[in-house]
Formats: sequence, C-alpha cells, structure tokens
Amino acid sequence: MTADQFSMSTEREALCGFLDKQRAGLLRKTVGVSDVDARRTPTASSLSLLGLLKHSALWERRWFQVIVAGRVLPGEWPEPEDRDWDTEDFRVGEQDTVKDWTAYFEEQAATSREITAGLELDAPCGRADLMDRNLRWVLLHMIEETARHAGHADIIRESIDGRTGIH
Repeated sequence: MTADQFSMSTEREALCGFLDKQRAGLLRKTVGVSDVDARRTPTASSLSLLGLLKHSALWERRWFQVIVAGRVLPGEWPEPEDRDWDTEDFRVGEQDTVKDWTAYFEEQAATSREITAGLELDAPCGRADLMDRNLRWVLLHMIEETARHAGHADIIRESIDGRTGIH
C-alpha cells in the first residue's frame, strides 16, 4: 500500500494513514533538491526545505517519544529550558543535509508508528505534565502540523525550481 492508499476501516488506520500521507508529502518536496537549495529561504519567510524537514523530524520524536511514550531524552527538549527550541529547530548549517535529515525523519516516524501501534487511541500521554491529552489528539495534531509544513514546503519548492503539486 502506498502513502496515498490506506485502509480507513478503523479510526486508527485512518489517522495513521493520513499522517503517513502527510509525512510522505513533506519528504517528496525534498527529493532531487541539492543541499544548497534545501537551505535556501526563497520566500518572504525564513523557512527552508531543510529547516522544515529538520523541525518536523525533531518534533516527530518529541511528540511520540517524549510526550506520548513519556521517555526522557537527556539534553533534548524540554531540557534545558533556556533554549529557544522552535527557532533552533528550523536553523540549518553546512553540516545539515537532506540525506541525513530524511533518514532521521524516517527513523523517527518508524519509532512513532511502533509507539502508536502499542497504545489505545484514548491512552493518555505519558508526559501529562507537558500535554494533558491522549494519543488520538496527538495523531490529529501531527496530521495538522505535518500537512501545514508540507504546504510550506510546496511553496518553497515551487520558488526554488517551479515544481508544484504532490509529485
């Protein structure tokens, strides 16, 4: 089954399918783009394709591993508290590559799928101190956020080389 074809037999399958579709959409926007172009900010915003990919990979990890599963990842969000995580997450440098961040994003998404598969949709988040919600809410939020960033990526990609659409 491709990211565009998924079962909607259950609420879980639909939520997970729509999230995977948005993840794939974001990744497609970086295919064939050089690291130099992926770092460019060709629109009025300060967003880049690579920054969106990096941010999405980091928050994929944070939402599912930290908030949902309750894992503590020393030195990472939400610690230390004096860091501006949102700004820092979008910042990219010469060491950041499309290949590396794509692999990291795919690795985090795979871990998220494992976590999701082992929990009921009504399961409360493991870190209720950070987010007093359940898995269903997190899946819906991640669909929303990933789709939003895929849309940003679509505009940026069109600005770089004219490529549009879901392909």
